Amino acid sequence: MALILTFLGKGGTGRTTIAIAAAKRFAAEGKRVLLAGQDTSPALSLLLGTTLTCDPQPIAPNLKAVQFESTTLLQRSWEQLKKLEAEYIRTPFFKEVYGEELGILPGMDSALALNAIREYDAANEYDVIVYDGKSDKETLRMLGMPEMLSWYIRRFRGVLAESELGKALSPFVQPVTSAVLNVGWSMENIGGKPADEANQLLDRGKQAVSDPNRVVAYLVTSGDRLAVASSLYLWGSAQQVGLTVGGVICNLSPVTEQVAEQFSPLPVSWVPHREGDDWQPLLDALPDFSKASGAPRPIEVDVATSQVRLFLPGFDKKQVKLTQYGPEVTIEAGDQRRNIFLPAQLRGKPVKGAKFQQQSLIISF
Repeated sequence: MALILTFLGKGGTGRTTIAIAAAKRFAAEGKRVLLAGQDTSPALSLLLGTTLTCDPQPIAPNLKAVQFESTTLLQRSWEQLKKLEAEYIRTPFFKEVYGEELGILPGMDSALALNAIREYDAANEYDVIVYDGKSDKETLRMLGMPEMLSWYIRRFRGVLAESELGKALSPFVQPVTSAVLNVGWSMENIGGKPADEANQLLDRGKQAVSDPNRVVAYLVTSGDRLAVASSLYLWGSAQQVGLTVGGVICNLSPVTEQVAEQFSPLPVSWVPHREGDDWQPLLDALPDFSKASGAPRPIEVDVATSQVRLFLPGFDKKQVKLTQYGPEVTIEAGDQRRNIFLPAQLRGKPVKGAKFQQQSLIISF
């Protein structure tokens, strides 16, 4: 399993340059590194001095780079889908649709990139995957996909099973699906083996994103007031998808006392401007990414005191909304919404109180 590292920051702060520098440093340390770019602009290729494609190519010892192309990734994924369909369904209906015909719909880019990263990680060919996303919002939504998809499956399956329609169909689901498909389905286990495998995949994705030793982000900012404000907002948004932010990299301008205080308790590092092809000063100034596990965790659950604490820096209490419509608790902060899947001891209990204190939302049950 690889460490997946990404960078968040306002456009123009040098995220791509920092991503390349991080990849180069890991490779110099002897790690097997894949640098993956999502933005189709030529910036990454120009900085690396070579034209990238949708297949990894060597850049330096221990370092390969790939440029994700959504149309190519969709074509490859479609072929995998048709193989699965042929395995589980007696009369496949996707076989007459070809991946080369398909266009990219909104949101597909993120899903395809996440799947590509998952496959590179599962191949065990890399120790580190450095991901340079197209935009901060898309990167956060991409990494939040396992959590959100799990919620959709969990809630809609439960709602269907408890509905009058679900109860009416229940006696017929098993014999009908057994006759039509090669798997046995029931209301209690909608989807059979394919659904089980999908749920396991999503669970592994959620566990990886919540583990700072597996997936971590660093904020990239400058001394500019808007860049700092954007990074603070992204810090809180990252917490909403369960992603740990390990630190802050101040690019192009020295770290001031005010900036360090705003990002406390995160460590803030300063990196110098790159001069031509000399990357070494920049590599030397990068933080120790292995210490990211010491950063504040996005969520802490204390069953003994019946409390859940969510760390939401960059927001104030007016920007945070807490609701409890179903068996789970929903937190809205900024443009992010997160459903908290509570442990069995707290599940179903009503919220007794909530307070916003020291950048954290503390919920009592």
